[in-house]
Amino acid sequence: MTETDRAVDDAERAREQGGRGRRFALPSGRPWAGRLAPRWLPDELGVLVVLALLVAGIGIPYPDFLDSDNLLTTAHNSVYISLMACGMVFALAMREVDLSVGGSYAMCLVVGALLVREGVAPWSAVPLVLLTGIALGVFNALVTTLLALPSFIVTLGTLMLFRGVGLALADGKQITDLPLDDSFFTLAGGDAGGVPFALWVLLAVVAVLTVVLARTRFGARVRAIGSNPDAAEFSGIPVFRTRVQALALSGLTTACAATLALAYYGAGDPTLGQGYELQAIAACIIGGTPLAGGRGSAVGAVAGAMILSVVASGLVFFEVPINWTSFATGGVILVAVAADSALRRGGRRGR
Repeated sequence: MTETDRAVDDAERAREQGGRGRRFALPSGRPWAGRLAPRWLPDELGVLVVLALLVAGIGIPYPDFLDSDNLLTTAHNSVYISLMACGMVFALAMREVDLSVGGSYAMCLVVGALLVREGVAPWSAVPLVLLTGIALGVFNALVTTLLALPSFIVTLGTLMLFRGVGLALADGKQITDLPLDDSFFTLAGGDAGGVPFALWVLLAVVAVLTVVLARTRFGARVRAIGSNPDAAEFSGIPVFRTRVQALALSGLTTACAATLALAYYGAGDPTLGQGYELQAIAACIIGGTPLAGGRGSAVGAVAGAMILSVVASGLVFFEVPINWTSFATGGVILVAVAADSALRRGGRRGR
């Protein structure tokens, strides 16, 4: 067992069981019962239940909501927030936060559109956009570390910085006149097998990042740092390098969202992405990733983003005035978080 694995095990035992002595003091008297019980229920159960109840609650009075085309459209509308949230999970799991994703999204979108308009083949522009997102994430990490500032403050500043750069590059206007007949726009911006291409990309990203967080050394380091930063550093975990990698990953998933948005919209709009950073954080928290760090779930983050999208779509069916949209969305967020928290407390009492 490596130092990282030991740090993760110690930190998670301390957080979830409150000390070594409680591990074996189980009501059933069986030392293995407490360790097996949590495996029967996934951590994302609460948010998935809320999502299912929301879909049913809207679909019963309005059957058209359950139409496959509408459900696919609703899911597709959540893709961009979902991708940002997947990367945000790693930052939050190690007690960092990336508020710059909305600005990074707009800047990467503009960079991609400019490259294509200037003659770069759309598919060739994709890796350049992704590298731009990674560079923005690394910049956030370097400023955070070298200046010893909270990532909250740094990324709040770079949110406006990146968005300003995007507006300047686009001269405050949409970037159009792109070759929309290119396969990049017809394929990546269209459907594959009757499902939006962006949803297939999201599924692949979620699968990869779930494995990375749960099964790789990098994921173990992220969880160890989030559980106890001092203990992680004392045990030899490279905190600086892990922070850079986590924020770079957040930038990468944001650039991936921008790439798919460019293919779908067929233009580079520097005003897109406003408020996306708060929605991404909300999706993570709804999905069970706490601000206190130590754990996270890409699946839960996507489910949280889906909840936000379902709420927005449901409000249209219920003909709720637009002035009440934010109120209703905020209320659903609180209910979702409360339900997830109640299920977690119930699971801990049952151990």
